[in-house]
This record gives sequence, structure tokens and C-alpha cells, in this order.
Amino acid sequence: MLKNLRLNPWHYLMLSFIFIILFGTFLLKMPFVKHDGGLSFIDALFTATSAVCVTGLTVVNTSGFNVPGQIVLMFLMQLGAIGIMTLNASLILLISGNIDLKQQVSFSKLQDSISMKSSSGILKFILKITFISEIIGFVLLSIGFHLQGLSWSDAAYEGVFHSISAFCNAGFSTFDNSLIGMNSIIKYTVMALIIVGGIGYVVVFEVYRKFSTHQRLGFHSKIVIFTSLLLIIVPTLFLYFTDSTLSSFTDSLFQSVTARTAGFNSIDTASLHTVTLMIVIILMFIGGSPGSTAGGIKTTTFFVSMVPVFKILRGDKTVVVNQKHIPHAVVLKAYAIITLYVLLIFIATVSLLLAYPNFTPLNTLFEVVSATGTVGLSTGVTSEIATFGKIVLILCMYLGRIGPASLAMVKTTKDYQPRILYPQEKINLG
Repeated sequence: MLKNLRLNPWHYLMLSFIFIILFGTFLLKMPFVKHDGGLSFIDALFTATSAVCVTGLTVVNTSGFNVPGQIVLMFLMQLGAIGIMTLNASLILLISGNIDLKQQVSFSKLQDSISMKSSSGILKFILKITFISEIIGFVLLSIGFHLQGLSWSDAAYEGVFHSISAFCNAGFSTFDNSLIGMNSIIKYTVMALIIVGGIGYVVVFEVYRKFSTHQRLGFHSKIVIFTSLLLIIVPTLFLYFTDSTLSSFTDSLFQSVTARTAGFNSIDTASLHTVTLMIVIILMFIGGSPGSTAGGIKTTTFFVSMVPVFKILRGDKTVVVNQKHIPHAVVLKAYAIITLYVLLIFIATVSLLLAYPNFTPLNTLFEVVSATGTVGLSTGVTSEIATFGKIVLILCMYLGRIGPASLAMVKTTKDYQPRILYPQEKINLG
């Protein structure tokens, strides 16, 4: 029976994350890991899931862990961000200098925008951009934390931890108030790391290639860059002029950047205006870009789902952007991903409201979207939930990380091609 069991790349992805989460839970329960308030099994599982899924939601203070415990968190964040499949292929590249065709096919299936011919080059570049970004972030953050009043040794440690956490879009901080009250060097460095880590390795690779060899950006990269800029600039301006809590432009920009994926906060999230919370929920739902450390439905899914709306209003029957035709199958996949996310969020929100009737619907929805989008921002709900609520959010973080698209394709070993074409039939809509 086991010989007949076939696993496709999505099976490997799901099982790999489960294994690393359980391994992380085991590490956090080891004697060398200490926490000031103690660490139960469910709290260790929650923390490991949050770290591997690079979410940042916590039920225990990160500052309460000793240094070995925080090092374990850094290790789990790095593994989760790079991705088990990517890390595996990268290690093979480091050892042998190449990957075989089967591994290239698996990697390409998990990264739709990467051709098999460029998979090896992309994998090498992933490790380079990850560690170069984190090293630069470490230097700048160390300077920032030293200017904040820390000694050089403490500043260097905080620089390492927050550089990894920011690039991985994890949102973990050793400070109980996250980055509230920190200087501009720290905030802008963290924002830069979040953007580079959340825009996708493919886009970073093509931008690098454009400046080095003057090759044109691909259609995918153009969509990602346009959508990302739109989702940063518009919310920043809206938040700056509408929410008095965000008194500075830097905090408005920081909130706009971190809301889509990272989970750091430079102000108290619970103090934000109701309208601001709703905007943040939308940003968390959209998330970052494919092939990145970010979660959410992804910027490309958002773009592909919105373009047909304008096309339909104009009476167009095809989706053409920049003289490129977007296939109907891609549009259907985008709407399927959004539907699965909405269903997951709805079920989780209703479950928490039934279990904890004292929670407000908006704050509960905020927490669920934050977990599903692997963001990590919190209005305080996570710190008040018991075991059942923790399990719900653990499932949200896991499913949000691997993506409902993976669940939809988990039984697919090859592309389905119908043998019979049935007659079309019109259905009245609206």
C-alpha cells in the first residue's frame, strides 16, 4: 500500500511544515530552554507554529525566553521563511552544486513564476539575498539599538534577532512593546527588510538582473511591484490623514508596511481607530507576494481578482493587461484562493466567538485574519484565549502559511484535462 502512495510537492510542503513545527515544539520543551512564566506544551506548540509560519502571534512574552530559547526561535523563523522545499534544494546545491530534474520540477511547481531552467540560479540567489539582507539589516539595526541606549553587545544581539525576524516577516520582538518608541533608523531598516523579504525572491532576482544585465522585468514582477507600491502608498496617506493615533508619517508608513505581513508595531494596535483596524484587516488579508516570506492571499491574487471587475464594467470578455492575456484558469484560481481564505476566516472567527462570547466581533476577526495571513498583529485577544482558542489559531497559522491553494491541489498529481467538452449554458447573475 505504501508503494502505491504518491506524494506530490504540496504533500511534501504540508508534511515538512508539520515536522518542523513538532521539532520546534520539542526544542522549546528541552531543559536548556527556559521561560520566566513557564511553558506548557500547548504554549510551546503555539510558539513553534508562530515561528515556523513566521506569524509573530504569541501567548507568552518572547522577552521571557532565555538566550537559548530565543536562538531556537531565530532558527525556526529562518527555516519557516526560506521554506522546507527551498531549503532542501538549496542545501543540495551547496553540497553538490546542482539539483536533479525531479527536484527542479518539484521546486518549479511550488513557484509557478519560475521556469525549470532558472530554478538552480534562483535557489542560489535565495540564500545570497537572504543572508546579505540580514547582514546589512544587522549592521544598521545594531547602530539603531545602540543609539537607543543599549550597549554595543546588547545592540548587536538585538540587531541579529530583529534582522532575522524582520526579513522573515515574522514580527517576533524581544521587547514587550515591540518597536514602540524606537528611533527612525530602526523603523526604516525594519521596513526595508520587510519589503525585501515580502516582495518575493523572483522579483528581487529580476530587479537585480535588470540592473546588472539590463534585462526587462517579467510580467509577474511588474504586477507585484505595482500592486505593492499601491498597497503601501494609498493606506499610508489614508492612515496619516484620518487616524490621530498615527501622529507621524513614519508611523503611518510603518503601519502600512507591517500590516501586510510582518506584525511589528510602532504604536499600540489596540488604540487604533475602528476604521484603521478595518483597513489593517484588509491589508493583512492581502499579504505579501508569491515566493516570499509573507502570507495572505498574495498581491498577485488580489490584482488578478480586481482586474476582471473593471473589465466587466467596460464590457470586456477577456482579461488583458499591458498587452498580456491572463488566462481564465488563473482568474478562477485567484477567486478560489480568496474563497478558501474567507471560509477559513469565517469558520475560525465563529468558533472563537462561540467559545469566547465576551470577545468583540471586530477584535476576534482581526486576530483570526492576523493568524491566517501570518501577520502577528494583535489587539490583545490572543493573550486571553485558552487551549481551544490556541488550537484554532494554530490551525489558522498553519493553513495560512501553506496556503489554501495547496489544500485545493493536495490530491492533484497532474493537471486535469477533461476528455469531454460539454455545451455551454448561461446562468443569470446579480
